[in-house]
Amino acid sequence: MARKPETDLIGAGRKPRAAVKLPNPPVERASTVLIERAEDLYDGDRKVYGRFGLGSQDALCDALCALYEGASWCGLTPSGLSACTLSIQALCKTGDHVLMTDSAYGPTRSFALEELSRQGVEVEFYDPRISDGIAELIRDNTALIYLESPGSLTLDVQDVPAICAAAKARGVATLIDDTWSAGLLYDAFALGCDVAIQAATKYPSGHSDVLLGAILTMEADLGARIGNTLRRYGVTADSDSCYLALRGLRTLPARMRQHEASGLAAAEFLQRQPGVTRVIHPGLAGNRDHEIWKRDFNGASGLFAFELAGGRDTANRFLNALNLFGLGFSWGGFESLAIVCNPQIRRAVTPWDGDGQLIRLSIGLENAGDLIADLEQALAAAKDT
Repeated sequence: MARKPETDLIGAGRKPRAAVKLPNPPVERASTVLIERAEDLYDGDRKVYGRFGLGSQDALCDALCALYEGASWCGLTPSGLSACTLSIQALCKTGDHVLMTDSAYGPTRSFALEELSRQGVEVEFYDPRISDGIAELIRDNTALIYLESPGSLTLDVQDVPAICAAAKARGVATLIDDTWSAGLLYDAFALGCDVAIQAATKYPSGHSDVLLGAILTMEADLGARIGNTLRRYGVTADSDSCYLALRGLRTLPARMRQHEASGLAAAEFLQRQPGVTRVIHPGLAGNRDHEIWKRDFNGASGLFAFELAGGRDTANRFLNALNLFGLGFSWGGFESLAIVCNPQIRRAVTPWDGDGQLIRLSIGLENAGDLIADLEQALAAAKDT
């Protein structure tokens, strides 16, 4: 009988035959690795330099592969953004065509437009809800299709199985930014994705004190291509960040349950408020993407958005009146955060149809009733006087 993630993550990454057994593997910090024999200095099967990762990195990779059942390779990078951009960079070349969801994370989108285009790669954005219609956009030189579900600002949920099936029929690689689900709420590989990427900065670390990215695949050739790119660019993740992310993974399932429960409670509250024109949470019945979410996901994270009637001044009054929500751009930590998203929204083929100010909330681990009370008083303060 297969064990559940809650069980596997407790012991993942431990060395079973370690001389001294500890709940968490110790941090190894080093640039130089001392070699016993001169004959082994150029042995490609052993670690000879800290940049290639030490015990902390290996333990985190093992744990993430356990989280993503079926993953055979994991690469670590210094940030979530670098995990996204380097994965794309590894799988395309000059003259290639890349399809990217129109709701992609803003910095990833900027990389595609400014860096890939400069390198002679054509980037085409597609409607995140295109489903199997993506087949009509695939060309002979299409190198990859980039997905993000849900999108990190507008929470568009993609029909990933349909898109991946169309890609596989043409031999095109699929990469997904899976940060919203933390690798726990969504089986990216079972649904057809070739590469799963996430910002371990967010839910895996869980404490807003780490910058880290993770790339996983079950395809050996893709792992080799991406791994070679990481090595050529000299990309590495530091041991301390890996240790902290591994420690965070131990409590990920328990934290995600509270993020989900409190997030749904806050979303349901906001649905009833007169100044709120729309709540965008895929876990809510009646949400535009709820049926696909219910089919493909086994839970929800604490990140969602809502539209607040009025202009930017109204949004500013609301945000400035919050007491328990910090104003910050990250998410996935223990503390709740809020931002207004309108200045960030960029679309090429699917104009944003929002009416009002898009407020994104990251629901943390505070008491749900206290968070709702804070939202209520901030909504009252936001009203025009």
